[in-house]
Amino acid sequence: MYHVEFSRRNCICIELGVVVHARFISCWVNCRESWGVPGKVEGLDRVRVQAAFASGVISTAVGVDGSLWAWGNSKRGQLGLGKGIVIAVLPTRVEALAGENVVKVSLGWGHALAKCESGKLYGWGYSADGRLGIMGGSETSLLESNADIPNGGQQLEVVEKLVMEGMEKEKDMPVIWEPRVLTEVQDIEVIDVACGLDHTLILCRDNTLLSGGSNAYGQLGRESDKTAMSPVKLSHIPLSISSGLGHSFCICQESESPDTTYIVSWGWNQNHQLGRSKPHKIPKAVQGLEDETPISVSGGRVHSIALTSKGEAWVWGCGKNGRLGLGSSMDETEPCLIECSDGSQILQVSAGYDHSLMLVAD
Repeated sequence: MYHVEFSRRNCICIELGVVVHARFISCWVNCRESWGVPGKVEGLDRVRVQAAFASGVISTAVGVDGSLWAWGNSKRGQLGLGKGIVIAVLPTRVEALAGENVVKVSLGWGHALAKCESGKLYGWGYSADGRLGIMGGSETSLLESNADIPNGGQQLEVVEKLVMEGMEKEKDMPVIWEPRVLTEVQDIEVIDVACGLDHTLILCRDNTLLSGGSNAYGQLGRESDKTAMSPVKLSHIPLSISSGLGHSFCICQESESPDTTYIVSWGWNQNHQLGRSKPHKIPKAVQGLEDETPISVSGGRVHSIALTSKGEAWVWGCGKNGRLGLGSSMDETEPCLIECSDGSQILQVSAGYDHSLMLVAD
């Protein structure tokens, strides 16, 4: 097993080229018995899978030949299988990308991006707010910036209600049914991509980091409410990017000290998922990891988890339902080390919507 991908309700693992799929409702302890048992995905017997990615409603697999396969149910065109196709019971090849070698897929709530070996970036699905560049349509965010979100234990439920209400209002959705090259980067090599709920991050070979989509909670890394795809101002060299529901991350390298790397965060910080203090709209370094070298970072709805070069995992943000793995439900304002009693080396970490997972060495 060498790859794990989480979404709001799904966990997908790759083991010896076979996709193993388990569906979750909210977190491990609350899953239905019939959905909580990993099982082999049907329909991929002739595909040797090298990676898998999921959103809350669809799943995808990338073959070693660069082919992309999708299955699930999305009225927002996230399957990428053609106009009006909203459901695929079994994995179906995305024919629009048949001539490309796909290496990574990132999925938001209704939009999707695929990075190819050639450096091209394709997008499809729900395209409002410029989350798919100038291919997009009207400015309609699933999280409205003027939403009244209270403090306290009910804030997560209120946010989810607002998201669902926003989705119900989407009657004339701007949808791109098949993958298209993003205009803004058609002549630039893309090296990494990440989708939040309704925003997009794109890292280019020339070290430019672009963001587009909803900026209701500052997830684009700019003070203005401009939603179009635009550069994010960073102090140092960006190496990789990732995103939670409404917050964003970038692992950066100091220009004058290449051996020094750190995590920069921005966006929604209702439960301290940025791992630092204000201002939340401007990229700033996560606090408490100054003596660590981050390898990767992953964001959930309101919590975050990072892996360091020591093979250690650090978590911060909302602790509800034990998602931080610290033995309590308390929120953590700064990164806390997860203690592994058996001393196992952690190989990979991933944050789901309200849960977390670590892949450890034998």
